[in-house]
Amino acid sequence: MTPGSGLQAGLKNRHLTMIAIGGVIGAGLFVGSSSGIATAGPGILLSYALVGTLVVLVMRMLGEMSAANPTSGSFSAHADRALGRWAGFSIGWLYWFFWVVVLAVEATAGAKILEGWVPAVPQWGWALIVMVVLTATNLVSVGSYGEFEFWFAGIKVVAIGAFIVVGLLAVFGVLPGVDAEKASFGNLTSHGGFLPHGPGAILTGVLLVVFSFMGSEIATLAAGESEDPQKAVTKSTNSIIWRIGVFYLGSILVVVSLLPWDDKSIAKDGSYVAALNSLGIAHAGEIMNFIVLTSVLSCLNSGLYTASRMAFSLGERGDAPKAFARVNSRGVPMAAILASVVFGFVAVFFNYLSPDKIFLFLVNSSGAVALFVWLVICFSQLRMRKIIQREAPDKLIVKMWLYPYLTWATAALIVFVLGYMLTDTEHDGRETVLLSLLVAAIVLVIAVVKEQIRPGRPAPAAEAPADKVSVG
Repeated sequence: MTPGSGLQAGLKNRHLTMIAIGGVIGAGLFVGSSSGIATAGPGILLSYALVGTLVVLVMRMLGEMSAANPTSGSFSAHADRALGRWAGFSIGWLYWFFWVVVLAVEATAGAKILEGWVPAVPQWGWALIVMVVLTATNLVSVGSYGEFEFWFAGIKVVAIGAFIVVGLLAVFGVLPGVDAEKASFGNLTSHGGFLPHGPGAILTGVLLVVFSFMGSEIATLAAGESEDPQKAVTKSTNSIIWRIGVFYLGSILVVVSLLPWDDKSIAKDGSYVAALNSLGIAHAGEIMNFIVLTSVLSCLNSGLYTASRMAFSLGERGDAPKAFARVNSRGVPMAAILASVVFGFVAVFFNYLSPDKIFLFLVNSSGAVALFVWLVICFSQLRMRKIIQREAPDKLIVKMWLYPYLTWATAALIVFVLGYMLTDTEHDGRETVLLSLLVAAIVLVIAVVKEQIRPGRPAPAAEAPADKVSVG
């Protein structure tokens, strides 16, 4: 830990492993994939592959910086040092804003499922219960967060792994006791071709799936509270390729092979439920609701942890109230956790008070933050590589491939996606980018004004010489 930071190494290797694996499996994969399939047909596989490649490259850059300097602020702390205080402040607060809005979205999604099971408790009651329970979990210790996430993520991983195995057996016609009439790899091309809506649908599909990948970077934040941060970062970075390949591409391939992409049940029931129903699996809807609920709770748990650790890091660097950087006797930043969850509660309240205005604004204004984060990681890595090479080349354990060319190409692709979103009016892409840019501009102005009013500060851990950097 960084001297004086108070954060404790409470996460075990098995916690970090499951956090890394589960971080790429969001509830959006289960819930949002049906709209992507309807938009791009089987070609949605190319959309997932394109975004997956983008995430792999960005995570490689982040892994390079985080392996050299594991810190609770992750990319925000790296941007602070590489690009300037304004960058670390801006992207840190935008990322915090993104996750506290996610808390409200996921709490509402989980409450809907729970209300369906126990209607005696109103939806707002379930949202309150879920938020309170997970807040308590995070307040106990980082180890309790890790333990909850280990089991939540474990259920997701087992469920999606079983889905892929069962689905492939059905496609190959060797699943005993199941007559899957529609199951065939021929579904990839026999209903209007692999790209029934043309090549342009691939990019539209990208817009629909890109946000379901947010969370891959959580392992680099959590590494700062593990027993061996450098090893944890290196391991999670190196395994990102197979995780995305198996869980995203593998499961979507199974869905569009089990059923024709234009089967009405995909839009009606959801892609995974429709796929399970096609195999005649009893209570497919209830099974998938349980898995989605687990994903929601996992996302809530990690979202609260991530938001609080980013707030903690901002507090340490003097970019947030000093109370955020204080920890209790168990090494838990209570003020940072409570501030994050309070905003989440307020957002949940707005979801019931004004779902079509205030809450919709919050959701759309945080929607493009993932792309902003990835872009900042690209530019940070371009500068940070030179700093590390100059000060401590032995810390370059993880290296970005084909530096700097692939870094520039990745940044260009992200800018292209943002630009393409501005042309999308059908799926709210333009509104999302414009509102997100508005919020980003406000935060950036605050950062610049703050810098002018109070220039200079003590160097945080992320700005220490690279050969003396300690984990924080």
